[in-house]
Amino acid sequence: MRFSSALIFATPFVLAAIGAGLGATATVQLIEDRSQAAVSLALRTAGLDWAEVSTDGLQVLLTGTAPSEAMRLRAGTVSRGIVESTRVINKLDVADTASIAAPEFSIEVLRNDDGVSLIGLVPKSTDREALVASLTELTGGARVTDLLEEADYPTPPGWNAALAFGLEAIGSLPRSKISVTPKAVEVTATSNSREAKAKVERSLVKATPKGLKLTMDISAPRPVITPFTLRFTIEDGAARFDACSADTAETAKSILDAARAAGVPQQATCTLGLGAPSPSWGDAVVSSIRAITNLGGGSVTFSDADVSLVAPDTTDPAKFDSVVGALESNLPDVFTLHAVLTEKVKVDGSGDNAGPPEFLATLSPEGLVQLRGRVPGDGTRTAIQSFARARFGAENVSFGTRSDDDLPDGWPIRVLAGLAALNELNNGSVVVQSEFIEVRGVSGNPDASAEISRLLSQKLGDGEHLKIDVAYKKELDPIASLPTALECVQQLNAILQSGKINFDPGAATFGPEGRKTIELMADALGDCSGYKMEIGGHTDSQGREVMNLNLSQARADAVLNALAARRVLTSNLSAKGYGETQPIADNGTETGREANRRIEIKLITPETTDTNGEATTENEQN
Repeated sequence: MRFSSALIFATPFVLAAIGAGLGATATVQLIEDRSQAAVSLALRTAGLDWAEVSTDGLQVLLTGTAPSEAMRLRAGTVSRGIVESTRVINKLDVADTASIAAPEFSIEVLRNDDGVSLIGLVPKSTDREALVASLTELTGGARVTDLLEEADYPTPPGWNAALAFGLEAIGSLPRSKISVTPKAVEVTATSNSREAKAKVERSLVKATPKGLKLTMDISAPRPVITPFTLRFTIEDGAARFDACSADTAETAKSILDAARAAGVPQQATCTLGLGAPSPSWGDAVVSSIRAITNLGGGSVTFSDADVSLVAPDTTDPAKFDSVVGALESNLPDVFTLHAVLTEKVKVDGSGDNAGPPEFLATLSPEGLVQLRGRVPGDGTRTAIQSFARARFGAENVSFGTRSDDDLPDGWPIRVLAGLAALNELNNGSVVVQSEFIEVRGVSGNPDASAEISRLLSQKLGDGEHLKIDVAYKKELDPIASLPTALECVQQLNAILQSGKINFDPGAATFGPEGRKTIELMADALGDCSGYKMEIGGHTDSQGREVMNLNLSQARADAVLNALAARRVLTSNLSAKGYGETQPIADNGTETGREANRRIEIKLITPETTDTNGEATTENEQN
């Protein structure tokens, strides 16, 4: 009786378990059937009906013979678009490879904050483990996901060089996509700033292997422009922008079209940025440009929604009133117009004129600043002097100012703003008057005029009569003026030729003259640290070959270590000894042997084969 009760009690659970098992089996079978049907349909739709689909549990098996390696990969890709990629088992064969052309090998390298992904088709000879290890090192330990496919075909010419270059590019671009083929590399990326963008572009162009096509699309994020500034000027019949900001490409085009119609050169540009005070920014700017054009001269300055129009002293007052009235009617509601018809300005330039008070500051190309003219007495004068010393260096500033307690209100602010504007120049001058500020000079910053305009507008407010005449000089630009890879190698070799490093006989030590040459090399390498270069050691043929090889390596190492001791970044420098294997002169004469005892600097690229280089001289004896 007890047994029957237990049986009756357990029976429902047993039946439930059996039912669950049957249900699970039915569910798996349903998934198999649906997966097989969906993948089969997708393959037929894609014209890949030679591929057969079967299922084994949750796995989807692809079998059959593909007409080419590319089609085999295509079938796998289509299938993974239907079911989860880990479930697809690609067992497709490929038709006789001897009768078909090799596939197009390519890699797409994707890098973001989550890591690096490798997608594409590579030759079977590619060392994928080394590839992943190299990427991990180049990206500072980022996680690398290898999704590559392989094909058993010969490595095409140029593939290794293109791949090495592509990896180098991904190492310098944290947010990027690099597409690599044997003949071309395409780089799509974002950088942190204009400076970073220019530096990376220049570095990649210089490092591009010979015969490889490089395509770049590197963008910098739009800056936040505060205040959102634009300054348009017509002076002596010439139209120009001192600053131009736009919130969209369409707005920039409409502004530039209006400016070009007024005479601005075709190459003028507007900076795209964030911070426009109104969606009607472009309409307001275009109306203002046309107003200045109708006046025949003057300037209009936008600082967010504040608009300052300054007409030249030669403007007919009736015309001024008419143009200003029309502009006020055309400006969107959010904008406020302040218009000024100036009186004739005379710049004395000495700061000691008997007319309106004047302050003058000049900055020499050597960085020396001279202050002249009038400043308030006592504490304000001390504050101005302290500001100048802080901006330009106490040892670089000389004072020729005189105290004047009858200066107009706001004079200290005008002087400080003028000094801040001067600080944007490499050399130039600033003249400050009660109703006028003039900034003249040169700068290595292509945006200097815009930054000065923005600064003065922010510090001084509406209605200021400004004259900004700042020329951009490429040779002063710390980015644009960086030497090329070839220039770096030539400069270093020239240093070695003019300052011979005399090693002790049979040793890798050198004296004071050699240390002077190392100092010059260290200075030159400051702008060349982005290039991979080799320090090559060479000897003459006296002595045993093995001894000469070891000695040349030790001497090359000594130069590398001496540079590192002078805080030179040596991550892109390597040292290699060549012994007596690459003479440049006859070892049968003392003159020839001396020429052969040398250090050479050579540029390293993925395809470096040329060992002749720009020969340099150096060592004294083996």
